[in-house]
Amino acid sequence: MGTSSAEREAMARALALAATPGVPFGPNPRVGCVLLDDDGRVVAEGLHRGAGTAHAEVDALSQVDDALLRQGLTAVVTLEPCDHTGRTGPCSEALLTAGVRRVVHALPDPTEAAGGGARRLREAGVEVECGLMAEEATRLNRGWLHGLRHGRPFVTWKLATSLDGRSAAADGTSRWVSNAASRRDTHRLRGLADVMMAGTGTVLTDGPRLNVRDEHDRPLPRQAQPLRVVVGERPLPGDAAVLDDSAATWVTGTRDLSAVLTTLFEQGRREVFLEGGPTLAGAFLAAGLVDEVVAYVAPLLIGDGIPAAQGLPFTSITDALRLDVLDVTTIGAAPETDVRLTMRPHEKEA
Repeated sequence: MGTSSAEREAMARALALAATPGVPFGPNPRVGCVLLDDDGRVVAEGLHRGAGTAHAEVDALSQVDDALLRQGLTAVVTLEPCDHTGRTGPCSEALLTAGVRRVVHALPDPTEAAGGGARRLREAGVEVECGLMAEEATRLNRGWLHGLRHGRPFVTWKLATSLDGRSAAADGTSRWVSNAASRRDTHRLRGLADVMMAGTGTVLTDGPRLNVRDEHDRPLPRQAQPLRVVVGERPLPGDAAVLDDSAATWVTGTRDLSAVLTTLFEQGRREVFLEGGPTLAGAFLAAGLVDEVVAYVAPLLIGDGIPAAQGLPFTSITDALRLDVLDVTTIGAAPETDVRLTMRPHEKEA
């Protein structure tokens, strides 16, 4: 049958609902739902607000009166309705009970426990379409999907570098390599993660707060902050900025990256934003634990200085880690225009 323009607009809205700021991250996917009538008008919206709360479909259905339900609605959902009973009942059953006649979802649920909702709906006579805005839905839940495949959080390494690849000058100064617009953009990306990570060397040398701040440099509410994680064995002074009360902090006391990521995964953390420390960045890269790179490249030459990553085990150009460029964007106005590169490590053919 295909999907309509109203359903596409509804899916875009459902994705926006799923990404609502302040909704806690965790081991569950982020899901939004929009209900449409026969004329393509929105009659209700819903979203999942975290473990134990109503699923997006049930949240939306709870806002519709019986008269509308009797007409038979279309549910537009970012993820296949679940077909299992956990803390809440199956969304497939809720949709059938409500008399929904058509379901459009972006992604199939890949989990053995919750998958199968689409099949159950079809068997009951409901029209089901899958794949609308699948790319956008995948990006929304990349941490959750990555965790299902790899059993660890998705790691994004952010760096700010000069054109000659330096994160700081020879005397150690680095404020600021990137421009103000890039720094604001960095806080936007921080807010999309549930972990902010740096090494003890960076924390001791630069004194970063590692929190998410608004355009006026004010920290967002504590409940909206990622967990701050400091990797390394050196102790931190009690007055370290990263230990303030603006966000929770875990000082790992270890350099074992796999153990740190395993612990974070077990805690329900799915998105790590790695920022700060060429030594830590080099260790993550060498271990193959970086899934995305966001580089802010400033149009300046520093000369001798500190490289963006240290300790990489490459001695030949044939050994180099190659990246696929996903996006190139200029940020800021001349004469301080940075270039933001978003990249993924290139997957070598088997």
